[in-house]
Amino acid sequence: MDWNDIQNFLSNIVFGILLCSTLLYWINLSIFSDFHFLSKLGQFTILSSSIILFFILCSRWIIAGYFPLSNLYESLLFLAWLLLTIYLYIEFKTKNKLIGSVLIPLILFITGFANLTLSPEMQKSSPLVPALQSNWLTMHVSMMLLSYATLIIGSLLCILFLVISKNKEINLEPLNNNSTSLPRLMLDYYEVELLISTIKMSEIGKLKLLQNLDNWSYRIIGFGFPCLTIGIISGGIWANEAWGSYWSWDPKETWALITWLVYATYLHARIIKAYQGKKTAILGSLGFFVIWVCYLGVNFLGKGLHSYGWVS
Repeated sequence: MDWNDIQNFLSNIVFGILLCSTLLYWINLSIFSDFHFLSKLGQFTILSSSIILFFILCSRWIIAGYFPLSNLYESLLFLAWLLLTIYLYIEFKTKNKLIGSVLIPLILFITGFANLTLSPEMQKSSPLVPALQSNWLTMHVSMMLLSYATLIIGSLLCILFLVISKNKEINLEPLNNNSTSLPRLMLDYYEVELLISTIKMSEIGKLKLLQNLDNWSYRIIGFGFPCLTIGIISGGIWANEAWGSYWSWDPKETWALITWLVYATYLHARIIKAYQGKKTAILGSLGFFVIWVCYLGVNFLGKGLHSYGWVS
């Protein structure tokens, strides 16, 4: 068994752990909400998955001699690790499982796609093509993936906002003057009817929860947007060094610009206070799907400067 086989075996273990973690989170929320052992076990599985992914990425870095972001397989593992790490911080601060019950299945899908869909050849480390032999590789791709991770989480909060508010008209104005700290992000979440239909929450409790989702989706997206901007700018500089052009309207570049415009519109609406609540949540939710088109969808066209290292 060579080192590539060991890494693939470990990534399959991560997939299995995340599958168990998903079941634990759902059971803990829907049936045994007061069973703290399940809560701790869920945290342990997430931490274990993050550590194993970190080990895989570091080992590929050491063996291959370059930062492991040269193909789709490595970027998927890196994105999964970022999502797990960010979520661990959120769970540590909020002491809740609501976001995890939605985010962990998504990470499970990412690792499953990497392990079960991509060919063995794409999962192996290989020498970098000349265009990728640049320090801009680490800067550009890592910032783009960091922006994807944060924007995905922020957009998931927007989607949760829409699901919880359903078809009702929500007015957050009475609560706008109440600042809410991160540990209170999921205030009264045990009363949310999203996963626990037998528990009824008060209207004020729902409003507080929705305000927290609205505020923190704005804050998280506000962090991810500068990362996306830096990633696009660094990519332009790298492209100019490699191909003599800052922008070539490559499909990936075009969708990166569309992603940037969607979140710029979201932030602009929030900053000037023109919209809040459902209207901005719809924009944030739209960004979730745009990101996946930008990240995965355009790569399978097999066209443009970003086609190498992604499809065979």
